[in-house]
Amino acid sequence: MSKVKYYSGFERFWHWTQALLIISLLVTGFEIHGSIELFGFTKAVDYHIILAWSLIVLWVFAIFWHLTTGEWRQYIPAAPNRIFAMMKYYAIDIFMGGGHPFHKSRKEKLNPLQRMAYLSMHLVIAPALWISGWLYLFYSDLEVVGLEGLGLMGIALAHTAAAFAVLAFLVAHLYLALTMSKNMADLKAMLTGYEEENND
Repeated sequence: MSKVKYYSGFERFWHWTQALLIISLLVTGFEIHGSIELFGFTKAVDYHIILAWSLIVLWVFAIFWHLTTGEWRQYIPAAPNRIFAMMKYYAIDIFMGGGHPFHKSRKEKLNPLQRMAYLSMHLVIAPALWISGWLYLFYSDLEVVGLEGLGLMGIALAHTAAAFAVLAFLVAHLYLALTMSKNMADLKAMLTGYEEENND
């Protein structure tokens, strides 16, 4: 066994800062909707806006980092047979003692299903949050850009739906990170940057 550096310092900073911001946004969002009470409605709205802009800035830096380092290649969808092999593993083989069909490497850090999940997050869910959030925030100015016909309720529902999609992603991500690797190796790697690689 040898240790391989899978995650750079920025990648780990981005991951944990994003996690903190997303959880904080979910908490303040639940308060805005009246589900919980921590800060009061007005402060929750103020905090939510500050957190949202902070997350957008972080995402802009992360996009730049992915493009300049070539790490965007990690999200290229895998061949269908590899995707089906992963689905079979999670649905059947994992319970029957079958071998894992994917072996992590520096070149391929994400298994085929992870690639699909992260790609969906980056190309569908995140843009839906950005757009609906901006429309909500600048609703009173939509007439300037000819979008005054958009209903506030529809925008709010779209933003809430995207937020629940992020929450579902977060729950699934935590479950898989904590249960699908030996001795929580994935979690340790995201803390230290290093993971043991079998050279056999």
